[in-house]
Amino acid sequence: MSAPPPGLHAAEADARLLAPFTAWPDGPGGAALSQFQVAGIHCAACSGIIEDTLSQLPGVERASVNAASARLSLRWQPSRLALADVLAALQAAGYQVTPDVAASARELRRQEKRQALWRVFVAGFLMMQVMMLATPAYVAAAGELSPDLDQLLRWGCWVLTLPVMVFSAGPFFSGAWHQLRAGRLGMDVPVALGIAVTFVASTGALFDPGGLLGHEVYFDSLTMFVALLLAARWFELGARHRAAEALEAVAGSLPSAAQRLLPDGRSERVPAEALRPGDRIRVAAGEAFAADGVVVGGQGWVNEALLTGESAPVAKAADDAVVAGSLSVDGVFIVAVQRVGADTTAQGIVRLMQQAQSQRPFVHGVLDRVAAGFTAAVLLLALGAGLAWWWVDPSRAVAVAVAVLIVTCPCALTLAAPAAWLTASGALARRGLLLADLSALERLCAVDTVVFDKTGTVSEDRLQLRRHWSDSPDADALLVLARSLAGLSRHPHAQALADGSSAQGWHDVREVAGRGVEARDAEGCLWRLGAPGWVREQPDPGARLAFGSDGAVLWLDLAESARPDAAEAIAALQAQGRAVRLLSGDQPVAVARMAEALGITEWRASATPDTKLAAVREAQARGERVLMVGDGINDAPVLAAADVRIAMGQGAMLARSAADALLVSNRLMAVPQALALAQRTRRVLRQNLAWAALYNLACVPLALAGWLPPLAAGIGMASSSLFVVLNAQRLQRG
Repeated sequence: MSAPPPGLHAAEADARLLAPFTAWPDGPGGAALSQFQVAGIHCAACSGIIEDTLSQLPGVERASVNAASARLSLRWQPSRLALADVLAALQAAGYQVTPDVAASARELRRQEKRQALWRVFVAGFLMMQVMMLATPAYVAAAGELSPDLDQLLRWGCWVLTLPVMVFSAGPFFSGAWHQLRAGRLGMDVPVALGIAVTFVASTGALFDPGGLLGHEVYFDSLTMFVALLLAARWFELGARHRAAEALEAVAGSLPSAAQRLLPDGRSERVPAEALRPGDRIRVAAGEAFAADGVVVGGQGWVNEALLTGESAPVAKAADDAVVAGSLSVDGVFIVAVQRVGADTTAQGIVRLMQQAQSQRPFVHGVLDRVAAGFTAAVLLLALGAGLAWWWVDPSRAVAVAVAVLIVTCPCALTLAAPAAWLTASGALARRGLLLADLSALERLCAVDTVVFDKTGTVSEDRLQLRRHWSDSPDADALLVLARSLAGLSRHPHAQALADGSSAQGWHDVREVAGRGVEARDAEGCLWRLGAPGWVREQPDPGARLAFGSDGAVLWLDLAESARPDAAEAIAALQAQGRAVRLLSGDQPVAVARMAEALGITEWRASATPDTKLAAVREAQARGERVLMVGDGINDAPVLAAADVRIAMGQGAMLARSAADALLVSNRLMAVPQALALAQRTRRVLRQNLAWAALYNLACVPLALAGWLPPLAAGIGMASSSLFVVLNAQRLQRG
């Protein structure tokens, strides 16, 4: 994240104020991309209200609200609009908004959760009291309950219903008012109408039993309906808060201070924000790394659950990369800082998750429009049913109209998609695959071909010793010496051979650029490690590296090794019925060897970015849907052309990559798991939509016929909303 452009409002756009929740994608002088959390969202229509409100403000370029995660992504010009004006406009629209910074966002969630719990408690407790007072009227035989006692019990029900109407049902009325004022029809409109009509009709029947509204009261149905709907919203709120807490767990893993080493050997304790690339910090056992960097001293075990989701520690030594937020388990490390603050891997993860949770997939927008039209149809249907029953049986007209309003409330319809998308993206994040674009879940379902890059994707970044041989019978002893000398060189081939071996007993060490390293042993004999032609005039053609002296020579074959789970991941993809191909710019021998080891039959070597791009486009021309997995550096053109793009790696690339997803754990098994989870997500989404449709098809005729009382309608509507939320939670196991 770069520094904000100059000339902004001095107070509101100060870098220290905006930085924790704002990125500057266009650099200095460009627009700001800020993330907020919103309280008071109850349905998809609220998203449209917030977006419309913000779009009318000067300096706002784009606003996107995800109703499922209650997150607002705002692209705006702070030089034209103060942050206070943004917050004031949303407050006037009926929504409490806070910048998505951990402390304030956590407090906002705490208040929202506490208030929601009080509303559920009041509605539930008073519902039980109303049901207790209403029970005698249901169980008493004819003439057993005196009129005076019956009237007294009804008055008691009315008094107990008042707090439910004023306090517990408040969000439905305020939500409906804001939706109507904004010219939108959300699910709060029919709910509020149903509650209001039921209460007014029951109150009229209580005050004037012989009047037009009849003598039936529905206070028990009303309070139960409110309690059940609030309970369903409570579960939805819990799922939303768990997603936000997972996001904050990543952001909160960064330490607030670090021990910086000074050039004179002393150290000082400084805030993590004061670190700069090039600084050196000391990290003791039990402490977290305050920045991304590379180990230059010390060794030990590091817990990288931040990236991998696995609690098993990883061994780290000199030249190994470490990321901010990882925890030193038992070693003391000296780390050369490479990335700090917003450029660290952890903050990149936070921004990606915020970006994904702020998006509204295409299918979500379609459902919003369907729900709005459906609500309008429901209101007309309820009005028509009420008028029709007024002519048939006026005493039942209100009850039928209310039952229609309640039973057809599109709560389940509007929750079906966001609940599934949000849960699936969280499940993938726990496997180290971060979705930057939620619509990728839809496109993953159509993928039938997976194309991998080789170097840095299916292979490890460092070489490994495949085999060694020598004319001397002491080949193993020569290998021990070779590993020892290799520890004195910084060349990648030498480091791969050394593999942590100690370099002792050597003197007169000299590294020759482009050739290798040479040194003398304790007896003064000169040994060389490096290019085969440098070690011996007639090298073995099968060797990449050689070690020897005037006497014996050891030939070494170093080669790339596949990632630990690469073969398993490719076998899983093939078992799913998908074609797997390997595209690489490496030599044919190396590519063929890797393809054979992984069980890939279709591969192409010596491929340039242009030929990779042509290969993907040829596959697409044949009707194939291609998922490309690459390192995101040399594969930019082919990644851009693929139908779905997954980039490997971590670091600053997180902030600038245009990939659909980033595999920060580097575990390739996440790829077949993502494809399988995308299919499950689509099935769950279809189940949710089918349930919502079948529920309405079954219950609407019953309500119109007068066979479904408001109480049963309320139970059905709340149950349908709860069903889609709980059904989506099954994806957490995917």
